[in-house]
Amino acid sequence: MHPMLNIAIRAARSAGNIIARACGQLDMVQKLQKGSNDFVTNVDKEAEQAIVAILKKSFPTHGIVGEEHGDYGNSDSEFQWIIDPLDGTSNFIKGIPHFAVSIALKRQGKLDQAVIFDPLRGELFTASRGRGAQLNGTRIRVTALPDMTGAILATGFPFKAKHHLDSYSKIFNSFFADCADMRRTGSAALDLAYVAAGRFDGFFEIGLKPWDIAAGELIVREAGGMVCDFTGGSNQMKSGNIVAASPKVLQAMVKGMRPHLSETLAK
Repeated sequence: MHPMLNIAIRAARSAGNIIARACGQLDMVQKLQKGSNDFVTNVDKEAEQAIVAILKKSFPTHGIVGEEHGDYGNSDSEFQWIIDPLDGTSNFIKGIPHFAVSIALKRQGKLDQAVIFDPLRGELFTASRGRGAQLNGTRIRVTALPDMTGAILATGFPFKAKHHLDSYSKIFNSFFADCADMRRTGSAALDLAYVAAGRFDGFFEIGLKPWDIAAGELIVREAGGMVCDFTGGSNQMKSGNIVAASPKVLQAMVKGMRPHLSETLAK
């Protein structure tokens, strides 16, 4: 296992322990509203600090970007860690047991290492560039469906970008007519990990952030899948609009959403 991945796993498990302990005392969790339909808790912040402490100790010259604190400095480094200490905060707050820690490393602008850790199920999804993707040390692969027939697709509602609701609804209706069923779980990181593991056949969402996407993107790619934006391009990290699936399902998804894209989503 790559030494940097080992450190990322250690950091993810440390954050996961903080989150798991807090699950037994949800009445003690301090909740703040960052924006419309966007929440943060003291647990998010504590988990992020635990991750940053481990990364800084091991790699003091690396850059780090976290969801809660932002840029931790040294943005000139060729190494940049991108962390989401608790992806699925709304689920966590409500006691819905579906959330994860997400940590990715970019080297010279390219995704290089990735960890997504579900602390309640003890599921550790990992990937190193060029070395494949694993779940608890066992190799995982995306499914090999020829199209959306029989596919289970995952999505996230645009609850932070409701001005896209009309386009999203049309895309959803188009997909629902062609696939077997749809799921909305509340954690983009786990949705991407589940695509990589073959639990979902595809995933799409509007308006995500780099820390939502980074680790899952590498894990999907290393599991044989593809990741793109809504036009089939590679602007998903910037636009936040992402499609992930096995190659043939992704092709069908991009083709199906194309007629329903607004001018903004088509960029």
